[in-house]
Amino acid sequence: MGEFSHYSGEGLSRMVDISGKKVTSRTARAAGFVKMNPATIELIKKNLIPKGNVFEVARIAGILAAKKTSDLIPMCHPLALNFIDIVIHVDSERGGVGIESEVRLDGKTGVEMEALTAVSVAALTIYDMCKAVDKSMSFENIRLTEKRGGKSDVTQ
Repeated sequence: MGEFSHYSGEGLSRMVDISGKKVTSRTARAAGFVKMNPATIELIKKNLIPKGNVFEVARIAGILAAKKTSDLIPMCHPLALNFIDIVIHVDSERGGVGIESEVRLDGKTGVEMEALTAVSVAALTIYDMCKAVDKSMSFENIRLTEKRGGKSDVTQ
């Protein structure tokens, strides 16, 4: 196995040096799901959750989280993001709420962690907003769904 990019010659953790990389347009998309009781879904639809508009607060939390990813994950580079979008929708058939993020930038490193962090924090915010009425909620299938730019493109 080759040299690990996140270790120094002495075996200490380090941030990857991206100074030699070229700036390219990069995009990442992530998705996840918050499973919840049907009654909770109805309260969300009617905007009757006591803490307020669940989707709007979660969307803003996801956007802020993407911007703060390097503050949360030690080896992530601070990035000047061009675009962040969070889409949240009720999926009554699956019994919960779907979350999707898209993050874009022109830079030397990808935005996968920002897209995943956005979905994760939006899911946590939905939980926080709804926990007074539903303590059985769970998170499912938080994942990267697309990565474009840089060395490799991935779509799942």
